[in-house]
Amino acid sequence: VLVTLVLLFSGWLPATFEACRDTLGTGAWVDAVWIFAVGMGVSLTALPFDGWAQFRLEHRFGFNTTTPAIWWMDRLKGLLLSLVLGYPLLLLVLNLVGWMGPRWWIWAWAVFLGVQLLMLVLMPIVILPLFNTLTPLPEGALRDRLLELGRRAGFSAQTILVMDGSKRSRHSNAFFTGFGRFRKIVLYDTLIQQLSEAELEAVLAHEMGHYKLGHIPRRLAVSALSLLAGFWVIAWLLGRAEFTRAFGFPANAGLAPTLLLFGLLSGPVSFWLSPLFNHWSRVHEFEADAFAVRAVGTATPLVGALRKLSQKNLSNLTPHPWFSAWHYSHPTLLERESAMSAVG
Repeated sequence: VLVTLVLLFSGWLPATFEACRDTLGTGAWVDAVWIFAVGMGVSLTALPFDGWAQFRLEHRFGFNTTTPAIWWMDRLKGLLLSLVLGYPLLLLVLNLVGWMGPRWWIWAWAVFLGVQLLMLVLMPIVILPLFNTLTPLPEGALRDRLLELGRRAGFSAQTILVMDGSKRSRHSNAFFTGFGRFRKIVLYDTLIQQLSEAELEAVLAHEMGHYKLGHIPRRLAVSALSLLAGFWVIAWLLGRAEFTRAFGFPANAGLAPTLLLFGLLSGPVSFWLSPLFNHWSRVHEFEADAFAVRAVGTATPLVGALRKLSQKNLSNLTPHPWFSAWHYSHPTLLERESAMSAVG
């Protein structure tokens, strides 16, 4: 919060913007360099807090298993990915204003949406292997059980993979990634260590429920509409010079300051919508739990899995309802158990 306030009201942003243009000239590529450099500066201020959370807080409660070398390498890889993927995309959006005229924001939305969908395909193929080792789940009873669950539930995946999450943390998870023939089931190795085969089956049934019940397309649709609304707001603000002048930028500054200011201010604004989106997410979690209970025939294994995961992750069983509304995208363990007992 303090970093954001300093950026917004100290005059540092317009000063660096003018200095960048004076040094490098004008043009979309210069504005993209400025935005990228400011983003890098903000991320650097977060490094001490990220390091403290990983090596002090997580270590204190027995979760941290990563090394400083892995931690720094993760951040270097993230920076390189931002350069390779983020900078060209940013440059393209800045150029669209001149190329497409007043409707540039619709084209920018289409480009961003296309990139998001492409990343769903690239994530399991290109991105995840840069950070973790993914190996096929060995032949055996567990693999047969999970594949049979998929056939029984009408859900097919090309591959079941095990991810070496234990090299960074003792936290555990399971997820699906990709879509169509690129869809893959990914299990953390820590999850396999912590749960029985029946419990793993129930957890996977829950994740399958999100797909079978149409949660993923609906979330993608809402994300696309939110993205469209965001670009519309940016285009609306771009036509009001008083917005950027209020933060010290010249009237002819162009899209770059508006884009950056929107990025800095959108978080505090969207925060007030958190209860709405969290409630929607919790409804989906209840529905996926019910699907899993029906898929495996009983609530017992999923309840057992959730109890173990809550214990292993030191989850808060009784958060204040207001705090839960603002910060929890998943129901509490007690809420989920109560809902599953009514499924029958």
